[in-house]
Amino acid sequence: MSITLEAIHLLEDRLQTLLSNYEFLKKENEILLQSSTNFQQEILEQAQIIANQKKQYDLLKIAKTIDGSGTNTRDTKLKINTLIREIDKCIIQLQE
Repeated sequence: MSITLEAIHLLEDRLQTLLSNYEFLKKENEILLQSSTNFQQEILEQAQIIANQKKQYDLLKIAKTIDGSGTNTRDTKLKINTLIREIDKCIIQLQE
């Protein structure tokens, strides 16, 4: 009978250990998921900031070229032509 009781107590102890490990891992998983979500949000924000900075850089390049700095004139002409084509498309759509 004593061996059976010892086996039961040992089983209870192991079960208690497993349950405490489960709760710990469950909490850790929740923390990691929250952290992952925060990092993904931060990545999206950084990507948006980078896109905005790139737009500002492109506009600055165009402004400097128009200002007469002499560099990147070809890029500026191409950009102006692209903008003119887009405006023409808009005018055609408005006329329809």
